[in-house]
Amino acid sequence: MLGLLSIIALGFFLGMRHATDPDHVIAVSTIVSRHRSLVHAGAIGLLWGIGHTLTILLVGGGIVLFGWVIPARIGLSMELSVGLMLILLGVLNLTGFLQWLARVLPHRHWHDALCEPPEHAHAPPQGSDPGDPAEKPLHWFDRHFGGLSLYHAVRPLAVGLVHGLAGSAAVALLVLATIRNPKWAMAYLLVFGIGTIAGMMLITGALAIPFALSRGRLARLSTGMRLVSGLVSVGFGLFLVYEIGFVNGLLAGHPQWTPQ
Repeated sequence: MLGLLSIIALGFFLGMRHATDPDHVIAVSTIVSRHRSLVHAGAIGLLWGIGHTLTILLVGGGIVLFGWVIPARIGLSMELSVGLMLILLGVLNLTGFLQWLARVLPHRHWHDALCEPPEHAHAPPQGSDPGDPAEKPLHWFDRHFGGLSLYHAVRPLAVGLVHGLAGSAAVALLVLATIRNPKWAMAYLLVFGIGTIAGMMLITGALAIPFALSRGRLARLSTGMRLVSGLVSVGFGLFLVYEIGFVNGLLAGHPQWTPQ
């Protein structure tokens, strides 16, 4: 019994440590940067952890219970999806920063003088302006669904699902090497997932503190941190795409994959 409790405790703390992986922290930081509430940040961590745990249980359970063997090309593709997702999350943050920059820069004087008569400078636009960034698809979704809690919940949940998909094989193989009983192995995966949820809630809460403190006079600092998180996310995503696609051979025709 003592050995079993030790394994369960180890699974919980390993799950918490797993939440601190760089790709996990970078991904949630791009989402947390859009919120300034510690409660919202904790909810983001909870939803990310739930998505991550669901995929770990599904794919890891298939490996533990049914002996699934994941081909190298599929395994690398699952990891590549993390890199692509980080690029997308970073681009979304950078798009929001560019919108803010367009609002605060003092460009109206020279724009009005060159492009339109002064009396019409502040006239409301007639119809839809195809160049208006608010009419782009992503902003259309934000304007129409941004107030719905379900819409905000889907993003961290989907990110957690993708991360769990990429890491499930390594976690399951580690379990198989240490726990031979399938039932206890599944219990370990569940405890591991709970530890990941707890760890990610702590991380998102910590990440949200500077954003919560940057209200009012420090609003520009919050925008700057969003810019940094977007750039880091895009950069790390591109690195993962290169590493998985070319170094590990997914896009070069000779895939070599070691779950980790």
